[in-house]
Amino acid sequence: MSHIPPRRFGSLAPAMVTPFHRDGSLDVDSAVRLATSLVDDGCDAIVLSGTTGESPTTHQPEKNDLTKAVVEAVGDRAMIICGAGSNDTAHAVRIAQGAQECGAHGLLVVSPYYNRPSQEGLRAHVLAIAQATDLPIMLYDIPGRTGLAFSDDTLDVLAQHERIWAVKDATGNVEQGVQRARRTGLEYYSGDDGLNYAWMTGGASGFISVVAHVAASHYRQMIQLLDNDQVWEARELSHRLRPLVSAIMSSGQGAVMAKWAVYLQGRIDTPTVRLPLVQPSDDDISALKRALEAADLL
Repeated sequence: MSHIPPRRFGSLAPAMVTPFHRDGSLDVDSAVRLATSLVDDGCDAIVLSGTTGESPTTHQPEKNDLTKAVVEAVGDRAMIICGAGSNDTAHAVRIAQGAQECGAHGLLVVSPYYNRPSQEGLRAHVLAIAQATDLPIMLYDIPGRTGLAFSDDTLDVLAQHERIWAVKDATGNVEQGVQRARRTGLEYYSGDDGLNYAWMTGGASGFISVVAHVAASHYRQMIQLLDNDQVWEARELSHRLRPLVSAIMSSGQGAVMAKWAVYLQGRIDTPTVRLPLVQPSDDDISALKRALEAADLL
């Protein structure tokens, strides 16, 4: 059997959408139903209030209500990781502290977007959040959205902190991530569904996935195959999932399409999103339905 990497944040986590009622208010009942179904399908962690969870347009009381409800529903079966992202460090600290008070098990911390501080500022931002709670931290490197990548030097420094354990990598550079993981000892998680197989064969600990909303059992199977050195079988499974990954992610609106996917499956009551996100085109919805049907998921 192959050497299985450490998985202190689990191995398969959906970046869960945040369900809303038709009037745009938080739908806690749908959130609990969705989280429960995801864990039943094989997820051993859940990320709440990330970008896919529309964190830029949900407010802290809502984030806290969501966290409390999901922790109560599945916190004994899955690690609950909460986004603590902001380009205002004091605000990110308040979000992190609220998550801990509501029972979260870990934090996902993205680099500050738009104001794009120096690497020194990025390190200070992350350490301020780390020092504000007792929760373990997964860093989130997604420069395509934030405009601010984690440098090698910054990762080397942050990896020395006792509660900074992992990185969710959405840089698209698997080779760089593999080298960084080996050098720093940080656990690496794929943040790009199109690269899940490549990341795992490079030694990643698991996936933080949007497509896992509908394909969690498939990704759980892929992880099990790779853990048992069944590389070619896992590769074929990855190929079979590509049309579904494309249908959910190719528009660049994974939050919108993932919400539609679980709505079509009847796991949330509405596909409502908050501006500036808008509903997908009829063509995108039709393509999603076809991909779900082809994968026997609808």
